[in-house]
Amino acid sequence: MSLVTLLPFIVLIGAMFLMTRSAKKKQQQAADMRNQMQPGSGVRTIGGMYATVKEVSDDTVLVDAGPGVELLFAKNAIGAVLSDDEYNRIVHGIEHDLKSDVVPDDASSLTGTDEPAAAADSDEKSVDLGKKDEEDAAEESSDAVSAEAKTDDEPKKTDGDTDAK
Repeated sequence: MSLVTLLPFIVLIGAMFLMTRSAKKKQQQAADMRNQMQPGSGVRTIGGMYATVKEVSDDTVLVDAGPGVELLFAKNAIGAVLSDDEYNRIVHGIEHDLKSDVVPDDASSLTGTDEPAAAADSDEKSVDLGKKDEEDAAEESSDAVSAEAKTDDEPKKTDGDTDAK
């Protein structure tokens, strides 16, 4: 046999070796991550559930998924061990840098005031959303009726087609 006929087999065996090596490396990293679990750390299961670890044994993990809800999972069912900041951000919506203990008195402190937006608002015509007096409402309705009467008195313009035959 010549080297040319053996070359495809050698390349195929080399590719298989590299693929199994990377898969073993990923499995080892996942096992190390699962071994780092300790009570109190936040985890995400492979099903996407977030919980807090209560107890860790050789093959199982007891997690607290909520008030009064304790679940027993196999260690292999833990998809990721999360840092405290990441777990609080995802589960509780708490950002580490934000001052979450300060509650604003009104909604104006929640929105920023931009100068260009204020200038754009001043160009628009203001709309009065308050109640109108009965006299003003009656005046407007009579003006609307008279405007309709004027348009009915005028002949309608057509483009030459008529329905009459």
